[in-house]
Amino acid sequence: MVIHQFIYGYLAKEESYEEGDFIIQEGNRGDWVYVVLEGRVKVKKTTPKGMVTIDTLKEGEIFGEMILWQAGTGLRTASVIAEGPVKVGVLQTEQLLKDYESISPRLKILLRSLIMRLATTTRKAATMAVEMM
Repeated sequence: MVIHQFIYGYLAKEESYEEGDFIIQEGNRGDWVYVVLEGRVKVKKTTPKGMVTIDTLKEGEIFGEMILWQAGTGLRTASVIAEGPVKVGVLQTEQLLKDYESISPRLKILLRSLIMRLATTTRKAATMAVEMM
């Protein structure tokens, strides 16, 4: 996936990580949204049987976005770990929220619904992965 030009308008800074580094740690507070610029990252969820991989993201894919719709809790719902050397872009959360506020109320409801469905799907995928262990 090619990084779309509009994402560059939101970049606040770039960060680099090495194999196994945590970019986001489940349960920690945070309010940044990221885009993978180079390399790959694993999205992992903690379960009673340990951490399970939910997805692998590559260049152009965004993560950490659920934080924008968590009604101020600021707690990360999954960990994101570098799979080899990785460069990520940190997106300007304030600008994302400002742009979000400018869209119609109906579109806001649709976006919130999609993000909540993603959170539910992530939990279900973690449960299924544990059942297959």
